[in-house]
Amino acid sequence: MSPRVAVTGLGCVSGLGQGVPASWAALTAGVCGIRPLSQRHPDVDRMVKEGPAAPIDELDTAAVDAFAGRRVTAQLDPVAAYALVATHEALADAGLLNAPELADAAILYGGASGGNETIEDGYVRILTKGQSTVHPLTVPKRMSSAAVSHISMLFGVRGLAFAIASACASSAHAIGEAAHMIRAGRNKLVIAGGADASLNFGSWVSWVALRAMASDTCRPFSIDRKGMVLGEGAATVVLEDFDHARARGATIYAELIGVGASSDAAHLTAPSAQGAAAAVRGAYTDASLDPDTPVLVSAHGTGTPLNDKTETEVMRGILGGDLSRHRVIATKSAHGHLLGAGGALQFLHAVLALKNGVAPPILNYLGPDPECDLPLALGATQAFEAEALVSNSFAFGGLNSVLIARRA
Repeated sequence: MSPRVAVTGLGCVSGLGQGVPASWAALTAGVCGIRPLSQRHPDVDRMVKEGPAAPIDELDTAAVDAFAGRRVTAQLDPVAAYALVATHEALADAGLLNAPELADAAILYGGASGGNETIEDGYVRILTKGQSTVHPLTVPKRMSSAAVSHISMLFGVRGLAFAIASACASSAHAIGEAAHMIRAGRNKLVIAGGADASLNFGSWVSWVALRAMASDTCRPFSIDRKGMVLGEGAATVVLEDFDHARARGATIYAELIGVGASSDAAHLTAPSAQGAAAAVRGAYTDASLDPDTPVLVSAHGTGTPLNDKTETEVMRGILGGDLSRHRVIATKSAHGHLLGAGGALQFLHAVLALKNGVAPPILNYLGPDPECDLPLALGATQAFEAEALVSNSFAFGGLNSVLIARRA
């Protein structure tokens, strides 16, 4: 039999809070990290960033810098700094900081883009300030694998390490492929997750031009929902061979039992119910999970009219029967859309929800939409005992990843 996959460490940072305890407390208390944002670019007056977002106002890097014995985060793009903070917490949570087995571990880390702030700074220097050169560390700061390299260097991980880019399914794909590596016996320990920092002016204007952004807030599955809201941050999970984790006495949050993935091969931005359903069915088959099993669904739930309608169609087709035995949560309503880090943060929160037997509420709900008829978690956090969780990530370009975990 293939090795089982345990989740033994969690770490995160987002507009909802830094660290798992703060993030989970805010989520279950119904706190919304989305707020109105109004900023003018310090060097370009005509560049204004205005609208709802879930930013990280201040990143506390003290623990990472203390571990490194230097200001390791001082010269990093925010995307790499977020990744280091989340990964330090996850490894500490797993009891693996300075552990000898880290040397042979692997890293699979997702991101929808690289160092956006660094890229923008370079363009501003040349095109606006008239300078003839950019910061000498521009290339290593902006590359899409920067977070992976810094995780490897800081924590002494010498195994296979690479970045995965599949838009907002990136970190979910990273977790899924990490699970496959453990099952194949290639690694007993894998650091997986993702980071994204896309609240710079260039990225903001690009998303506004796409006309996918809400003007008020993120309202998944709600009537009168207007679109998505950008967030930023990182989430890291430590995956481990179940027997290895048990032998060293690790805390096991959940067991990852199903991974499904598919490509729509249809449209660059519009989701395909057929493609998404293939990923969900694949995860159910991989997990040997009966569709009648009560589950907590951590929805992709972006709050866009088409995405939520399509996801509803998919999940009603998969779950079938009496939907009341299931519960659907949508944490983007609290922390915004973290793009390349979104899947990992949603999975992390779903693991905690499964472990604690609760369903955090979907925020900003205005009322039912007949096209989004699902057993939504509304109001206050409610007790809900499920046997497993299903975490959906359906990305632009039709790139889909679904993760299923059960109680340890």
